[in-house]
Amino acid sequence: MSYSNLEDCIIDLEKNGHLIRIQEEVDPYLEMAAIHMKVYEAGGPALLFENVKGSKFRAVSNLFGTLERSKFIFRDTWEAVQNVMTLRNDPIKALKNPLAHFNTGLAAWKALPMKKSESLPTGFQEINISDLPLIQHWPMDGGAFITLPQVYTEDPEKSGIMNSNLGMYRVQLSGNEYEMNKEVGLHYQIHRGIGIHQDKANKQGVPLKVSIFIGGPPAHTLSAVMPLPEGLSEMTFAGLLGGRRFRYSYAEGHCISLDADFVITGEIHPDETKPEGPFGDHLGYYSLTHPFPLMRVHKVYAKTNAIWPFTVVGRPPQEDTAFGELIHQLTGDAIKQEIPGVKEVHAVDAAGVHPLLFAIGSERYTPYQSVKQPTEILTIANRILGTGQLSLAKYLFITAEEQQPVDTHHEVDFLTYILERIDLQRDIHFHTNTTIDTLDYSGTGLNSGSKVVIAAYGDVKRELCTEVPEALKQLNGGGQAHLVMPGIVALQGSAFIDYANEQLYMQQLCEAIQAKGAVPSCPMIILCDDSPFMSATINNFLWATFTRSNPAKDIYGVNSYYENKHWACDNMIIDARIKPHHAPPLIADPTIEKNIERFFAQGASLAQFK
Repeated sequence: MSYSNLEDCIIDLEKNGHLIRIQEEVDPYLEMAAIHMKVYEAGGPALLFENVKGSKFRAVSNLFGTLERSKFIFRDTWEAVQNVMTLRNDPIKALKNPLAHFNTGLAAWKALPMKKSESLPTGFQEINISDLPLIQHWPMDGGAFITLPQVYTEDPEKSGIMNSNLGMYRVQLSGNEYEMNKEVGLHYQIHRGIGIHQDKANKQGVPLKVSIFIGGPPAHTLSAVMPLPEGLSEMTFAGLLGGRRFRYSYAEGHCISLDADFVITGEIHPDETKPEGPFGDHLGYYSLTHPFPLMRVHKVYAKTNAIWPFTVVGRPPQEDTAFGELIHQLTGDAIKQEIPGVKEVHAVDAAGVHPLLFAIGSERYTPYQSVKQPTEILTIANRILGTGQLSLAKYLFITAEEQQPVDTHHEVDFLTYILERIDLQRDIHFHTNTTIDTLDYSGTGLNSGSKVVIAAYGDVKRELCTEVPEALKQLNGGGQAHLVMPGIVALQGSAFIDYANEQLYMQQLCEAIQAKGAVPSCPMIILCDDSPFMSATINNFLWATFTRSNPAKDIYGVNSYYENKHWACDNMIIDARIKPHHAPPLIADPTIEKNIERFFAQGASLAQFK
């Protein structure tokens, strides 16, 4: 449907059984987040909190909690959006049959933003930050955060809405050194559009005007996280997906979304930062306190009966998992057009998205050779690691299909395919001293770490173990061993102290394995703090292994050696133990968990999810 505002969507969801109202008073300090997570885990509906302690405004969460609900919200525009995205990726289709795509082009034209003359429309009131639902999600969070903001900036060199960026960057509203109602913190990662705008403004020595939109039609929220093709603006996409043009005006030089529930305007001045964080993030840990841009608040506006949308960020799967699935279905084959030869790239959600990529490429370079080995997929791997947000990945596993089809979304099957074919003397390629995700604390510093490409292709080289090999049992320096999946064993080690001590420890472990004889059936060994946990589920393995290791520092090898500066081994060992410099994992407050039981008791709003 074409929703003109967020309340239209909420009414539609409720009529169709996709939303529940919570009428009891709920505390924005930890309770709202805990309720959200319990209902999300149960596969429950969207939640409208009608009585938020300390605020007159209602709040809604879990709007995008399932792919089915998201597609229901956009059911009337879904096909048109997919058609437009296809044309962006393959415009030749439109040239070959222009009449067949007439309606698609018309839909895109109708999506262009619409400027209104009024500076501030009827229905908006001026409020303070302190009037908002100040939701704190995790016990160690630095304060209250906006988790579904639409942060709008314009290019200082080319102003106007068609030269704007709309991104979802977290916004800290309270806590730390922020002066309430006058300052908020903006945290954005590298490779983000707002950073380009801020850099240009800094060079001009002028403040960057920022508008933060919260709420409005759900299409506006989704547009802030969409990886759009070059030349397609977020504002146009918002109109296309929402079936209604993005309406805006300007007030005192700041862009105002006329459909948003809330608008916060302000400026980022050159070289002004304040400590931001900690914040529970999508890797399942706290991102710690660091200096990030300070936004001086100019005005805060709210519509009459405005509704505050929020989500909870934590160890996947969470609501942003459904976001990712939705984006994948909408963008379709965009990655194929951007990187020739690539067939599929999957940012693995269970590993926190950015740390781990699975990819399928093509092998067409040397069809005349009888020996099959990675060639073209190595070129493709470099392209992947140089493309947008994919460049933040630490681990990239890549292969090419032959007779057997491969699917990157079937993680065990995909890794099995790789491990059956990997040549451990040839197929491991490191990138050292490079950039990783800002939120990833496994590296050597903020944004700093390493990457590894594991590119395997060709004939099957080994049969993978389906139980723990004898050589990996009762090792000196390696505790209880558990099978994670075929070809991967988790070894429980002693607690990590520091890298100076661990070099000797790892050397002794590798020598102990080597002394027991070759173990070709187990190409990957994970050293961890808790091998029963690591092996309990594939998601535990993906999360703990790839969020707790920095490839260049934490990959070791049995019988490892260098040849022409290339590292090789007989068995790869990934040290996935928790290190002292890692951020703490997210742990719910048991007192809060007990407190929210009242919402799930008999006769309460959420009794059906007890």
